[in-house]
Amino acid sequence: MNTDQAFQLLKDAGVAEDIGILTVRRWLLERKIKYDPTKQRDTGYILDDTDQAINLLRDAGVASSRGMQIVKRWLREGKIHDVGNGEQLSEYISSETDAKQSTSTYSSQERVIRQLRTKLKAQDEHIKGLEELHENSMSRLMQQKEKLKKEIIHLESEKRELQRESGDLMKENLHLRKELLKLKDELYKGVKSEPRKTPQRPVNMHDYNHKLGLSKTATEKDLVAGYKKLLKITHPDAGGNEAAFHYIKSDYDQFRKGLKQ
Repeated sequence: MNTDQAFQLLKDAGVAEDIGILTVRRWLLERKIKYDPTKQRDTGYILDDTDQAINLLRDAGVASSRGMQIVKRWLREGKIHDVGNGEQLSEYISSETDAKQSTSTYSSQERVIRQLRTKLKAQDEHIKGLEELHENSMSRLMQQKEKLKKEIIHLESEKRELQRESGDLMKENLHLRKELLKLKDELYKGVKSEPRKTPQRPVNMHDYNHKLGLSKTATEKDLVAGYKKLLKITHPDAGGNEAAFHYIKSDYDQFRKGLKQ
């Protein structure tokens, strides 16, 4: 088969002209055909058998489904001399099947890759959401921590103030205990062996101010509040001393009577 015959066969098989030219040149280099445009076969056929035709069509990239139809037509038209043993036919069909399977496998792999990319994107978004949630939680925890610190400082300040007030009350309690012991000692010695009415005298505010440890400018309201505070501390139900409570109560009642006069 010469170059002209090969080109005509490719053209008849539906191969594009530019591809046909390149294929003929390659066949010529591979010595599958010869350059002899003037030589014609007396028998009229171009190809020796169907195997040769199938081999050339496969080499030119013609699909097996189309190539089989072309080979049958060439055989009817007398362009193929004889029917081959079919070895090229099975390879021709299997090669196209492998190509389809390869394409299918490639498409399947592409689909898997797309699915994996989608999953990775979803996981990235999920991780990003978790990171934002973690940051928000840490921010809230830090705010709560600062708030607790301030509350602790405030409570410690209140504790110191209560301790100071408690110390002052203890001092007052000790002072009252000393006064009570002094009165008991006087009673024991008979200074006040018989109860008698104490002559009523005008209330001297300075005396009560001194007793309660208040300033000279303290008002009657301040004195009443001072007595009530001492009565509350020394009351037996509050854990105070009963004798001290009665002593302060008597003094308070005398103070009230003096105010009514």
